[in-house]
Amino acid sequence: MASHIIGTREEWLAARLELLQAEKELTRRGDELARQRQTLPWVRVEKDYRFGTGGGDATLADLFRGRSQLLVYHFMFGPDWSAGCPSCSAIADGFNGIVAHLENHDVAFTAVSRAPLAKLLAYQRRMGWTFPWASANGSGFNLDFNVAISEAQQRAGDAEYNYRREGPSADEAQYPEIVRQLATSCGTGAVGYARDRPGLSAFVLEDGVVYHTYSTYARGVDGLWGMYQWLDRAPLGRNEADGAWWRRHDEYAAADAGCCH
Repeated sequence: MASHIIGTREEWLAARLELLQAEKELTRRGDELARQRQTLPWVRVEKDYRFGTGGGDATLADLFRGRSQLLVYHFMFGPDWSAGCPSCSAIADGFNGIVAHLENHDVAFTAVSRAPLAKLLAYQRRMGWTFPWASANGSGFNLDFNVAISEAQQRAGDAEYNYRREGPSADEAQYPEIVRQLATSCGTGAVGYARDRPGLSAFVLEDGVVYHTYSTYARGVDGLWGMYQWLDRAPLGRNEADGAWWRRHDEYAAADAGCCH
């Protein structure tokens, strides 16, 4: 454990009050950013996207399930993978409890992945999740919303993610160990793993027309990691010197028997 300052209760309180001011400033800035998100222009969704769901084939409008707003979590699960991304899985562990609250505030929620529906439903059963999950397999939805790239884009360096153009990325050796580790856990290589990306997109349905209102990627989904919000308040924080320490919640016992971080 790293060395830390040991102080009196009075010294702690003085430092805590100073930190409180910074926390309040961050909260106020977060409120302002939320208002800015809500003033972004709406862009009409012109394509007729089709999804596979537990209730049958669905359009993007169908995913609203009678509500006026829709939040989509772009869950990394490629068509040929054997399991969903461990990082997305850690985030998704917090989804079950929010759905009822969102739905009763006129907001529908669904995760969307490129894997076939049968794979998604089997993995959902394994994880014990109940939130809505749709398959965009065979659809251009993930490509169009910049959470998937094609093999051709990967080779040519003609892909955009997080509002930036990427260079060629079709060489396994160019990926760091953490990416190769996560890829292996999904039953694919780093190149295949990198064709799917995490993100969140928001849509609104008005007068029968669907509009895209917001998307965020990479660290933009950081706030959805429930465990990170807790760890940021723990004495040692995220403490990620060992890289990808997290696993699917049913894998900790087998992988880490007798070990803790």
